[in-house]
Amino acid sequence: MASLPPIDVPKGATGAGAFDPRAEVRDRPLVDYLLRLGDDSLILGQRLGEWCGHAPSVEVDLSLANIALDLIGQATHFLNHAGEVEGRDRDGDRLAFHRDVLDYRNCLLVEQPNGDFAQTMARQFLFSTWQKLLFERLTTSNDETIAAVAAKAVKEVAYHEELAAEWVIRLGDGTEESRQRMVDGLGWNWRFVPELFEMDEVARAIAERGIGADVTAFRDDYDNKIRAVLDEAGLDAPKDQRPILGGRDGHHSEHLGHLLAAMQHIPRSYPEATW
Repeated sequence: MASLPPIDVPKGATGAGAFDPRAEVRDRPLVDYLLRLGDDSLILGQRLGEWCGHAPSVEVDLSLANIALDLIGQATHFLNHAGEVEGRDRDGDRLAFHRDVLDYRNCLLVEQPNGDFAQTMARQFLFSTWQKLLFERLTTSNDETIAAVAAKAVKEVAYHEELAAEWVIRLGDGTEESRQRMVDGLGWNWRFVPELFEMDEVARAIAERGIGADVTAFRDDYDNKIRAVLDEAGLDAPKDQRPILGGRDGHHSEHLGHLLAAMQHIPRSYPEATW
C-alpha cells in the first residue's frame, strides 16, 4: 500500500485545521453516519476524477467530471456537518485530507478501481441506483442538514443513475466485445452490493432516531430496478457471490490506500497552505 505523508499540525494550532484527539465526540453514531454518507461520495468522486482526459469521448469525459463534481459537493456538505457534530474542530477539508485509511467509512464498492469504461459504468449503475433510493428517504430526515442535502442531491443522483443505466444497456446490447466487458464489470462489482444493505448498530440507531433510513426496506425496489435495466440490456444478473463487507468499519481493500495517497498528498505535505 502506498505510504501517506505524516499529518503535521503545528503546536498550538487552532481553527478549522486544528484537531485535538482528546476532545469528546458529541454524538458518535451521528458522526459515523455522516462520515459514511460523505465518504461514499468523496471516494467515488475521486475515482471518477481519474477519468478526466481519458474517457472514450469528450462528451463522456465531461459527463463523468460533472458527476464527480456533484459527488464532491455532497461530500463537502456531509463532512462539514460531521465536523460540526463531532465538536473536535475539524471541517470537511480536514476530514477529507487528514484521516488515515482505517478512519474512512465508505462502502467497498466506491473504492473499487475504474478498470475499463464498462467496469466504471457497472459500478456507477449499482451505486447510483442505491444512492437515489437512499436520498429519496433522507429528504424526510429529522436532521435538517441531511434532509436539505438529500433534497438537492437526489436530483443530481437521478441523472447519475440514468446515465449509468443507459451505458449498461448500450454496452450490454452492443457488440460482442462491449457485452463481455459489461458482463465482466458487473461480475467484479456484484460482490460489494450486499454491503449497501447492511444494517449494523450505527445504522439501526440512526434509523430509529428518524435521521437515517432503513436500507433493507428498499432492497426489493433496488433489485427490481437493477433487473429491469439488465433485462433491457439482454444481460443476466451475475451469480451471487460471497459478500465482502467491512468498509463501514474501516476495513478496506488495498485500492483505497493508493487512492488516498494521491488525493491527500498536497494537503498533507503542506498542511498550513491556503489556496
